[in-house]
Amino acid sequence: MDNATIARKLNDYATYLEGEDTNVYRVRAYRRAAATVLAQERPLAEVVNEKGRAGLEELPGIGPSLAYTIEGLIRTGEFRTLRPDAGHVDPERLLTSLPGIGRKLARTLHDQLGITTLEEVERAAHEGRLAQAGIGPKRLRGLIDALAGRLGRSQLSEPIQGEPSVAVLLAIDDEYRRHAEGAALPHRAPRRFNPQHEPWLPLYVTDRDGWRCRALFSNTALAHRLGKTNDWVVIAFHDGFNSGQRTVVTETRGDLRGLRVVRGRERECRAYYQKSH
Repeated sequence: MDNATIARKLNDYATYLEGEDTNVYRVRAYRRAAATVLAQERPLAEVVNEKGRAGLEELPGIGPSLAYTIEGLIRTGEFRTLRPDAGHVDPERLLTSLPGIGRKLARTLHDQLGITTLEEVERAAHEGRLAQAGIGPKRLRGLIDALAGRLGRSQLSEPIQGEPSVAVLLAIDDEYRRHAEGAALPHRAPRRFNPQHEPWLPLYVTDRDGWRCRALFSNTALAHRLGKTNDWVVIAFHDGFNSGQRTVVTETRGDLRGLRVVRGRERECRAYYQKSH
């Protein structure tokens, strides 16, 4: 398990504790530990292999309890704590910390959509995939607002690892939309929401900073319903080891309103625009 994944799981657990109204100091401890892990240049798996749990306790803000949890993530992939009332925290337990999501819906999100983190819930919400789990428009809007608040408070200040930088993603987004306007790109005929099988969806593939990237306008039910099929751009990426995707949108709220933003990485986008201006 790489450092970015460990940090994300620590941060997810802090968010879960926050929803449970746990002591604020416990929440802050997990947030600090996540930031410490993400700041390490060396994989913590190597530290554990060489020094065991004692090597983790040498890191700032990592005490015996957090070292136990991190060692468990590295060795078994399971999240466990030393507190007897915490036990094993599974994805369903994390998802039920969101308003409007009970155990049955959490199980559906996990089993059918493979969702295990709050960030994945937010991504699925913006891509329209939560409709598959029976979440209607009203509940979806409430869930998106709740996630924006929760993830906005918990977002780590360090850049996310294992993904292209926001500068790269925003540059690809800009190139894709400019090329699409000029009809210079090959077009695909998507199967969904395209009864006439028209080749309307432009495709852009490019290599950048070691990443192979593919950009497409969003073809989700939510994008069609909100009229965002010419605004939301989904960028998939891989480097032979890490892979994923992000959606770039025109922000409609707050200080980033009117700017192109990588959904889920708003804080980095804010820093990017502040620096560029």
